[in-house]
Amino acid sequence: MKYLLAALVLAMSSPTIAAQLLVLNKADATLAFVDPQSGVTRATVPTGVGPHEIELSTDGKFAFVSNYGTNTPGNSLSIVDVSARRESKRVDLGELQRPHGLTFTNGQLYFTAEQSQRVGRLDPATARVEWTFPTEQQGTHMVLAARDGTRLFTSNISSNTVGIFERSSNDWTQTLVSVGAGPEGLDQSPDGRELWSAHSRDGAISIIDLASKKVTQTVDAKTRRSNRLKFTNDGALVLVSDLGAGELVIIDARKRTQLKRLALGRAPTGILIPPGGEVAYVALSGENKIAVIDLKSLTVAKSIETGGSPDGMAWAR
Repeated sequence: MKYLLAALVLAMSSPTIAAQLLVLNKADATLAFVDPQSGVTRATVPTGVGPHEIELSTDGKFAFVSNYGTNTPGNSLSIVDVSARRESKRVDLGELQRPHGLTFTNGQLYFTAEQSQRVGRLDPATARVEWTFPTEQQGTHMVLAARDGTRLFTSNISSNTVGIFERSSNDWTQTLVSVGAGPEGLDQSPDGRELWSAHSRDGAISIIDLASKKVTQTVDAKTRRSNRLKFTNDGALVLVSDLGAGELVIIDARKRTQLKRLALGRAPTGILIPPGGEVAYVALSGENKIAVIDLKSLTVAKSIETGGSPDGMAWAR
């Protein structure tokens, strides 16, 4: 009995692993580890120049950062040990310039090399790029793995297309779907049936049926410059950051109608919805802060101060 009591006391006294909000500060070239409750930055880790997007490994042990660069194109990925809070390796991508979008699936990291018009795959075990695919599209910016891991989706900003990648016997095949002007933010519906693509240059959203690989509906979101698009975890809402208007546009996913526009401040960019799904974090690159959105009341609950020009975010435990 005394051993059982001792075990219970030990379990109760052991600290729980707190959630961490990981924020990329583009202007500072850092990855910040932020306490989401207090808003206090606990640590910062140097990255390459112009870090834009961040993705975690499935086990949450490593964060991958795309170093996009500024005036000079970047060509590296930072691999950050989350528990140690340090950059464990910086991967030189050579001729693969302007790495941007990231997605982790089936134990591999996929990334876009925008200026090189390619999608690449990094083996985390060796930190080597083992595969690339020429999209032959201008501005291949974002990449997203399907929820079941069988497909990849890319947004090609200057070609006005969305790429759908599927595995063939020896490689991947690419199907291009024409959408509106300047597709950038994209997300797959939680039921896996649709891909929504926000156009940065005409204020609309293309809804792609993934079975037919065709646009079935175009929704006028009336944005000035859409940046990111995210479904809420229950699939009820779609959030779009309007970088040009300084607003978050909230859309009823089923009715395809606008519910609300929240004025947030200058240059809203990245959107993160943690697993609990009660709040959304929206990076305000022009304000050096994160807006925390209550997804029940659809109001701004609070803000978190950050470094210079926050953008990509991730949630770690």
